[in-house]
Amino acid sequence: MAKKPPLSTTALTAKALGQGKQHATRALKRRNDAIETRQAALVARTQHLGAVALVAAPLPPAQLAALGSPTSAGVLVAEGDSWFDYPLHDVLTLLEDAHGYEVESVAHRGDQVESMAYREGQLDDFIRRIDKVLRRGLIPHAILLSGGGNDIAGSEFYMLLDDARSAAPGLNAAVVDGVINQRIRLAYVAILSAVTRVCEQRLQRTIPILVHGYDYPVPDGRGFLGGWGPLPGPWLAPGFAAKGYGSLAVRKQLVKDLIDRFNEMLARVAALPAFASHVRYVDLRGTLPTGADYREWWSNELHPSPGGFARVAERFAQVLAPAAL
Repeated sequence: MAKKPPLSTTALTAKALGQGKQHATRALKRRNDAIETRQAALVARTQHLGAVALVAAPLPPAQLAALGSPTSAGVLVAEGDSWFDYPLHDVLTLLEDAHGYEVESVAHRGDQVESMAYREGQLDDFIRRIDKVLRRGLIPHAILLSGGGNDIAGSEFYMLLDDARSAAPGLNAAVVDGVINQRIRLAYVAILSAVTRVCEQRLQRTIPILVHGYDYPVPDGRGFLGGWGPLPGPWLAPGFAAKGYGSLAVRKQLVKDLIDRFNEMLARVAALPAFASHVRYVDLRGTLPTGADYREWWSNELHPSPGGFARVAERFAQVLAPAAL
């Protein structure tokens, strides 16, 4: 039997858009069923204990005041990777603490964008956070998505490189294109389609969705806390070493090329007709220095330092400003 010809980029994009909508429809059905179950439980509890038992006691004024003003710059709902879920400091904690936003997040360090796009449970958790915000009578100011770094770093990174001693050293153009411009791209199309459909169903309109590319890291072999802990690393240097790349300058240039290709892909996705009205691409390139003082801005190969994350959060805050949205 003859093989079917591969689908065109346009056809694959349309298929991913449809998959995202279908994923959202299934997840919304599960969440709506869960809401009915919850409501039935509340009714039963009221009948058993009385309505008073369902009302939480208010905090004393002094305790309430110690938590700060109840006002905020707006509510953000986020899904993502370690740039949104990093120990002690990340983009989301700084948007809360330094910029006054309230954040509801299902981000988890180590997640790949394919997992976010295709695993049923992750979208369910995301919708649960949306529902919690809406039950408080609030509409999210924006949705933030961060992903793709784990799809190209770590063990995956080795496969993107041709050996330094080969006839064609450097990034393998065909492999990089397949990973970034097909695998990751289609995952982004699917998850953006799903999140857009969720907003349309829950709010009867879209709300801004921010996606971001990464800045240029320095592949110097540093991992988290020296290669220990919840996300040890290093993520880039081992692949470079295995393929014979010893020069840091050469490594930096190859990573720069890779990050540029990732950012270019993401900008094109955000500009698709299905997303152009409400998806904003945040270009973070050049936010963090990579010169002699790069260790001040980068804690390790993939993650900014506290000061670096502050710069990244400031860039997000600029895009989140009402005038910018």
